[in-house]
Amino acid sequence: MNAMLETPELPAVFDGVKLAAVAAVLYVIVRCLNLKSPTAPPDLYFQDSGLSRFLLKSCPLLTKEYIPPLIWGKSGHIQTALYGKMGRVRSPHPYGHRKFITMSDGATSTFDLFEPLAEHCVGDDITMVICPGIANHSEKQYIRTFVDYAQKNGYRCAVLNHLGALPNIELTSPRMFTYGCTWEFGAMVNYIKKTYPLTQLVVVGFSLGGNIVCKYLGETQANQEKVLCCVSVCQGYSALRAQETFMQWDQCRRFYNFLMADNMKKIILSHRQALFGDHVKKPQSLEDTDLSRLYTATSLMQIDDNVMRKFHGYNSLKEYYEEESCMRYLHRIYVPLMLVNAADDPLVHESLLTIPKSLSEKRENVMFVLPLHGGHLGFFEGSVLFPEPLTWMDKLVVEYANAICQWERNKSQCSDTEQVEAELE
Repeated sequence: MNAMLETPELPAVFDGVKLAAVAAVLYVIVRCLNLKSPTAPPDLYFQDSGLSRFLLKSCPLLTKEYIPPLIWGKSGHIQTALYGKMGRVRSPHPYGHRKFITMSDGATSTFDLFEPLAEHCVGDDITMVICPGIANHSEKQYIRTFVDYAQKNGYRCAVLNHLGALPNIELTSPRMFTYGCTWEFGAMVNYIKKTYPLTQLVVVGFSLGGNIVCKYLGETQANQEKVLCCVSVCQGYSALRAQETFMQWDQCRRFYNFLMADNMKKIILSHRQALFGDHVKKPQSLEDTDLSRLYTATSLMQIDDNVMRKFHGYNSLKEYYEEESCMRYLHRIYVPLMLVNAADDPLVHESLLTIPKSLSEKRENVMFVLPLHGGHLGFFEGSVLFPEPLTWMDKLVVEYANAICQWERNKSQCSDTEQVEAELE
């Protein structure tokens, strides 16, 4: 009887199917998480000079392996998603003062000012002027984390709040931030120079902010006065070149494009009365039909073409992207410039990275830093699963700024010594 109730053994082929299914799942996990990718120091592109040799000696992070969290840190998508969703872990809350500047067209620009929490390593008064990414502001977690770290290293920080990005600040003119408008950033820098006449500046831009700060410095030589150096992280350099890649499904860029466009629509529509109201003196090219097109837009390019370019009177999207991209201004920057991108950034196509590579081959003041991993503004560090509060990006920017400050201090001391020796002779 017991023999009759025994369950018959399943054929061996079933075990083979189970093993194949498990193997397939493991293969997908390994591929999606990019677990086989090695860790390595970032690729560096620069010209051999006294400055570059000093930086390599003074910035260990440039020659040291960047090690992301083991389980998920080698996936550019997960790094980007974590940055976009939670910003940073255990983010501090630095205390600052909000400043308001009335622009010539009636717009009200705001920035937050944070005083240093320690003495700077060279003992000087140094201010970091910081421009966040698209639709970002000083209250974003990745900005708060970076500001807190910079303060503890002796830097005063001024963080621009993009026009229209803060939900509790109303627009006072029919205009909001755009891809390459430097007016608000320039007003903030001028305020800092006037209020702190002895301070020197370190210019920092993240993503879209990287485009703005590089364009600002290259617009006129006067904008580089009192500037020690500039750091740009995860920007795309040319919107004209990027627009084609943003419509491709490769690396899910079309999906990211849709998500960012949806966020931009929400911000624009939250200011619809200030931008499109009947009482508003709108730009002549901005029509009521553009608002209806905004509702159906599924890409940043459609929003830029129907709304954003018209704030500044551009006749076409091509003209807007050509004029507002920093690519045509980079060669006019003469202060030390560090450009940072991640090779696995899903938003910045690899073809765009030829721009900083080419620039670093021609200019001694430029260093291009390209780690294998980091995603878009991720750069999390950690052992296995949980990331550290401070990222590789935060530490690199401050380390580079410290090195440049020391480089300038050494040059000044050498000049003073040479002057004394000349007077003695």
